[in-house]
Amino acid sequence: MHPAPAQPESATGEGGTRPRYEVVEIFRSHGEAYRRCHRLSKVQHRAMRAIEQCRTAALGGHVEICDDCAHTRISYNSCRNRHCPKCQNLARAKWLDRQKALLLPVGYFHVVFTLPHELNPLVLQNHRILYTLLFQAASQTLQAFARDPKHLGAELGMTAVLHTWGQNLSQHVHIHCLVSAGGLSQDRKRWIPCRKGFLFPVRALSSVFRGKYLDLLQRAFQSGKLRLEGTLAKLGDAGAFGDLLRTLRAQPWVVFAKRPFAGPEQVLGYLGRYTHRVAISNNRLVALDGDVVRFRWKDYADGDRVKTMELGAAEFIRRFLLHVLPAGFMRIRHFGLLANRHRQQKLSRCRDLLRSESPEQIPPETLDDRMLRLTGVDIRRCPLCGQGRMTVSEILSPAAAARKTTPPVDTS
Repeated sequence: MHPAPAQPESATGEGGTRPRYEVVEIFRSHGEAYRRCHRLSKVQHRAMRAIEQCRTAALGGHVEICDDCAHTRISYNSCRNRHCPKCQNLARAKWLDRQKALLLPVGYFHVVFTLPHELNPLVLQNHRILYTLLFQAASQTLQAFARDPKHLGAELGMTAVLHTWGQNLSQHVHIHCLVSAGGLSQDRKRWIPCRKGFLFPVRALSSVFRGKYLDLLQRAFQSGKLRLEGTLAKLGDAGAFGDLLRTLRAQPWVVFAKRPFAGPEQVLGYLGRYTHRVAISNNRLVALDGDVVRFRWKDYADGDRVKTMELGAAEFIRRFLLHVLPAGFMRIRHFGLLANRHRQQKLSRCRDLLRSESPEQIPPETLDDRMLRLTGVDIRRCPLCGQGRMTVSEILSPAAAARKTTPPVDTS
C-alpha cells in the first residue's frame, strides 16, 4: 500500500488544535532501543516504523506553491497504517459515508462481548484464531436468540468492531456489536421489531456466548491449530487443556447491553467514536518526561474516575504493541442482514416493509472537497495570504524530500 498525502486534520485534537504530546515522539525517542532489546513480530515492526516515519521525508511528499503570492510549502505523505493515531480521522469519515447506505430507520442496540482475562496468554500466541472465534461466537449467539420465536423469530443486522485494549492499555479483548432493534422474518414477509427497550436477556446471552466460544476453542485445539509454546507448552496435553476449559466454563462471562440508540443519526455518532480507534489517542497523553510517559485513563472499577497513569517508555511501547493486529485481519465485520452475501436484496426488502427509502448517496468527491465538508478547512487555500490556491508543483521521492529538508521535520 502506498503512502497517502498528508491529512492535516488527522494530527489535530478534538478541538482542532494539535495535541501537545504524541505517540510518535515516544517511538522516535525510545523505539530503536526497544527494538534492540525485544523481539517484535513483522507486523509490530512495520507498525512502529510507519508511525515513526508518518508525515516525514522518509515517505516522500510534494511541494505546493500559492498561485497568488508564490508562498511555498512542503507536505509529506502519511503512513496510512491503521495503528497510527494520526491517520484514522479521514479513514473513519470515508467508512462512515459508506455505512449510511446500510442503516435502517429503526433503533439499534449496543452489545459488548468480552473474553475473560484468563485467556490473555493464549491470545498473545494465537491472535488471529482467538479474535476470529470471538467474532464467530458473538454473532452466532445473537443470531441464535434472534431466530428463536420465543425471543424474536427473525434475522438481525449486526456490525461488530474488535477492541483489544483497556483504558490503561492492558489486554482487554472485547467486541462492540451494533444490533438492529428487530429483524426480517424467515419468510421475508414481515419486519419484526424487538420489545421496546429490550433485546435479549443478558445472563442468557452470556451463558450461550461462553458455551459457543469454548466449543470453538476446543475444536481449534483438537485440530492442532493453536500455538502453545513457552509457558503455554503444558496446555499441549489434552488433560491440561481440558482443565482450562472446565475452569472457564465454571465462571460467568461478561456480556453487556447498553441502552438502545434512538435512530440512525445517533448510530453514526457512535460508530464514529468506536470504529477506527487505536489503543490510545494523542489527546490522552499528559506528559513525556525523559523515560516516563503519563496519560489519562478512566478507571471503570472506581466509578469511572479519570486518573493519570505513569509508565516507563519501554512499558508504554510494549502495551501499545499488544494491540497491533495480525496482517490483513478485519477488525470491523458485518453479519446477518448486513453480511455481504445478499446484503442489498435483504436491505431493500427491509426498507420496503418499513416503508423507507434508501439513504441519499453522497456523490464522489475529491480529497479537498471531503476535507472542506467534514472539517470546514479549505486545505488548498494559501495559509499566508489567505487568497490564493496552493497547487502541487513538484512530487518528492523520499530521497528528494530528505534533500529539501535538513534536518527532517514532521509536517503534521
